[in-house]
Amino acid sequence: MFILGLNGSPQKEGNTVNLINAALEAAAGMGAETRVLHVVDALKGVSHPFCTNCSPVCEGTCLKGSSLREAYDILSKTDGIIMGSPVYFGTVSAQLKAFWDKSRSLRKEKSLLNVIGGAVSAGAARFGGQETTVNAIHDIMFVQGMTVVGDGYFDNDAGHQGACAQKPSSEDENGLIRAGILGRRVAEVARATMDLRRR
Repeated sequence: MFILGLNGSPQKEGNTVNLINAALEAAAGMGAETRVLHVVDALKGVSHPFCTNCSPVCEGTCLKGSSLREAYDILSKTDGIIMGSPVYFGTVSAQLKAFWDKSRSLRKEKSLLNVIGGAVSAGAARFGGQETTVNAIHDIMFVQGMTVVGDGYFDNDAGHQGACAQKPSSEDENGLIRAGILGRRVAEVARATMDLRRR
């Protein structure tokens, strides 16, 4: 079982990654192999970082030989993805949006169909758009055919949309606890649905 943490922040350390790491630690405790992938690394060297809809059916021409293609290849091997973003104007970062806008070939191939997804978000204010950002992440996952779960686990409670924290997330005890609960839920459901992802 492979659970990927997808960091949509332009920062490789900090608020978003703290939540992702807390979720992955919990998933690892349930037997998952884990890894963090930073979208800023995946977008490096891409000549056109934004999708221009160059063909009605995406052939992935702009991805050939790129770090973005490598990142998508990693995604297509996952059983679960815990995706995080800071709040930028009430939604996901431009980097995360660009990463997914270029992923039309993954959708065409149904590479992420039935992969389990969970969302985390951090903002500067207590009520600074974290839930709208989590909802935007959920929408991205739905478009890829993923199975979206919230931060509920039998030992805790039925859950919410995802794990949210206020900056600095390293000091937001509730946010880190909820991220751990989300990580367990993603791992639990990923394990139970392995047969759905036989490729």
